[in-house]
Amino acid sequence: MADYKVVTSDFLNVQISTSKDDFIHNERRFTKDITVRDLKAKLELMTGASCNTMQIEAYDKDNKLVCKLADEDALLGSYPIDNGMRLHVVDSFVIRNELDFGNVEKYEIDPELYAKRPDTVRAFLVKNKLGQYNEEYRRKKEKLEEEEKKLVESVILGSRCKVSVPNAPTRLGTVTYKGTIEGMNGNWIGVKYDEPLGKNDGSYKGKRYFDCPPNYGAFVKPQHILCGDFPEENYDLQEEI
Repeated sequence: MADYKVVTSDFLNVQISTSKDDFIHNERRFTKDITVRDLKAKLELMTGASCNTMQIEAYDKDNKLVCKLADEDALLGSYPIDNGMRLHVVDSFVIRNELDFGNVEKYEIDPELYAKRPDTVRAFLVKNKLGQYNEEYRRKKEKLEEEEKKLVESVILGSRCKVSVPNAPTRLGTVTYKGTIEGMNGNWIGVKYDEPLGKNDGSYKGKRYFDCPPNYGAFVKPQHILCGDFPEENYDLQEEI
């Protein structure tokens, strides 16, 4: 068995992000003596990833990979993780509503009956004052949403920008939209990339927000956008003749 350093039962405040989107979730607090296995169980409730398949990576405040939490028996505090760092959850994130269930009849429970059941995820969150049922969480969420809105408002349409999303190459483009996206939380920046490195053509689920060729468009959280004098590069690979 590997030797891990002895840690005290104090806490670590870290940010959480996932590989399914570009959004960094609110700060979370964990005890240093929690095992990686138990940490995965908690992150499963927070992110929707499966604790059986997820991988956890730790990034410092400069967005540099510090380590991977690979040993499930290790304690969180045995890794070089400090307050303010980010834990990134990597998983497949298979979403049920994106699958084709054909004519399968769906069962829906009455919201009032669901609220009264003691064996639901909601009941667990309420009992332990987690997520939206935690007053401190709600305050921090409202503050972050307000800060995000101000960031979006400060961005000027038509500006050149550099996009730096965790675990993705840096890309250059032009700001073509800012505001909310139907079906997505918070505020977003629409970017037309210089190269076909995007995910869409300026539309999302059939609704158009800006125009660009296929795979040149993307919607990005404002904290990953840096506007400035970023001239468009020439990607013509033909040799001069």
